Amino acid sequence: MGYLFLALAIIGEVIATTFLKLTSGEKPVIWAYPIVVIGYIFAFAMLSQTLSKGVPLGIAYAIWAGVGVVLVAVISWVVFHEALTWQQLVGMGLIVGGVVLLELGGKH
Repeated sequence: MGYLFLALAIIGEVIATTFLKLTSGEKPVIWAYPIVVIGYIFAFAMLSQTLSKGVPLGIAYAIWAGVGVVLVAVISWVVFHEALTWQQLVGMGLIVGGVVLLELGGKH
């Protein structure tokens, strides 16, 4: 159950971070601000629930941050047509590998 809350935390954080892009630049989109605020509040509330269900903080945060970084990079590439170089792809692979090693090395 803890990992379900973690998945919801990641979704909230990725949505909030993606909409943060719309709040910047020459023409900020005003309606995006509430989505950013609500998304981050939701993400932290779900992360708190994750921890209350027994998922260790180090593991939860590593998964949350790692998966979030990779998803935001891919969304930025697909939606906002931002560059995604081979070095960034290797970095994302290393992030995923690091998160997997943290999870495998944790006590269950």
